[in-house]
Amino acid sequence: MAVLDQFVDEDERAREEPPARRRRRGRRVLAAFLALVFLLFAGAAGFVWYLDSRIGKIKTADLLPTDGTDGDGGSGGTTDSGKPLVTGKGDNYLIIGSDARPGDTFSRSDVMVLAHVTEKKDKVYLIHFPRDLYVSIPGRGKDKLNAAYAYGQAPLLIRTFQDMLGVKIDHAAQIDFQGFVTMTDAVGGVRVWSEEASDQGVFQVHKGWNDLNGQQALAFVRERKKLSEGDISRGRRQMAFIKALMVKTLSPGVLLNPIKLANFMDAATSNLTVDRTMTPKFMRSEALSLRSLRSDDILFITAPFTGYGTAPNGGAIDLVDARRMEELGQALQKDDVAGYTAANP
Repeated sequence: MAVLDQFVDEDERAREEPPARRRRRGRRVLAAFLALVFLLFAGAAGFVWYLDSRIGKIKTADLLPTDGTDGDGGSGGTTDSGKPLVTGKGDNYLIIGSDARPGDTFSRSDVMVLAHVTEKKDKVYLIHFPRDLYVSIPGRGKDKLNAAYAYGQAPLLIRTFQDMLGVKIDHAAQIDFQGFVTMTDAVGGVRVWSEEASDQGVFQVHKGWNDLNGQQALAFVRERKKLSEGDISRGRRQMAFIKALMVKTLSPGVLLNPIKLANFMDAATSNLTVDRTMTPKFMRSEALSLRSLRSDDILFITAPFTGYGTAPNGGAIDLVDARRMEELGQALQKDDVAGYTAANP
């Protein structure tokens, strides 16, 4: 009762105060509240500014082919082989990765994933192109797909893709595998589905779900000798990892966690190079448009091939399935990869 009486007495004293004093007290409370709101807003604005500053530091380079101004063609109205180059519905991103160890040069692309984002932004298809696909490289004849990067870096690799599929590659990004390590640790690790088990020495990959930190993820995407289909199986692992990292990064646990998001941005911006059309404004807009994606909305497939063979120089190659590759190109042009996958389970 004493406590209650105290509150009653204070309330009565407040009513007995002159109106002018009560107004001053009200203004002080309002001022304190507004100051708190301002500080919270300033903190949020400061964080947004920080993220913008990190995005602004992502390295850019001339990864895309020029529109025929260099005389090489390949990205104008037609492909290098003379086929129409279609600017399809949706967006096509070429993700180029390197497994170069410290001291190595980024001479060949070890990971080539074409990410097709549907026009409705409701699906992302990750299409793995094996590095040993035996294809026509503009100006170089027939060779393994990853040799295109060695001959002419990203622009020639993209011209090769456009020639193969007849659809324009809208954007490109390249990253080294070490970047995967830092980004994985930044988001607190990832949960990845593995189609088959493998003994990685220091840890065991199980068939099914695996919780991996950065170094474990690196071992996971590098393995091929112990897998049933070698480089093809490794490619499926790489796509499974990219999907897992995308899902984790777009989750509320990262997007709404300032520390994790800031750490991820630091890791990503330190290891990523994008084409010059991917401005900070564009990247923010794209990330926002994909915020509703869930795990089931990210699907991965392998580019069509008929089997294995030997190149004239004796190297092992993967043989392209020309008919199905043309169907894949048409599906990309029409934004109907779902139809392609249904016809080619």
